[in-house]
Amino acid sequence: MLFSCENDRSKIMALSLPKVSPSQSGKGVTMIYSDSAALKIVLKAGKLLTYDRNVTEPMTILPEGVWVTFYNKNEKPETTLKSNYGVHYPARKRMEVKYNVEVVNKDGEKLNTEHLVWDEANKKIYSDAFVKITTAKEIIMGKGLESNQDFTNYQIKEVTGTIQLNNEDL
Repeated sequence: MLFSCENDRSKIMALSLPKVSPSQSGKGVTMIYSDSAALKIVLKAGKLLTYDRNVTEPMTILPEGVWVTFYNKNEKPETTLKSNYGVHYPARKRMEVKYNVEVVNKDGEKLNTEHLVWDEANKKIYSDAFVKITTAKEIIMGKGLESNQDFTNYQIKEVTGTIQLNNEDL
């Protein structure tokens, strides 16, 4: 007997696509979100596929990566998020990003993980996957994280290691 395993990410992601045609699609997409004419979020995606007909739950799939910039009340960039893949569920106000996820806050602290959920309604991000946070002085690793949307107040669920950095290490 012979068995094989598929590791091609594009083929694996294609399995999760709905079996209907998207109602909207685009390449090189930029979406701007504002509130009361104030810039809040800019989202860029290599490819966008929106499914809102003949599906159990409407969704927008970003199969070629997503780049999000969050702005503060003065319309200055505050936090960035990027990943190789994303799915947005507008009815639940939830976005999931996967594969090479990176979040950087205004202080330069960086979060790396393979899966992250952004709860738009509650303005929180969380993950149950392995996380690595790099600050100016240390690297903290763990399993799972909860944070505010701008990644300035976070809590690691299961810390697995902390590495102190010396100035010579930077």
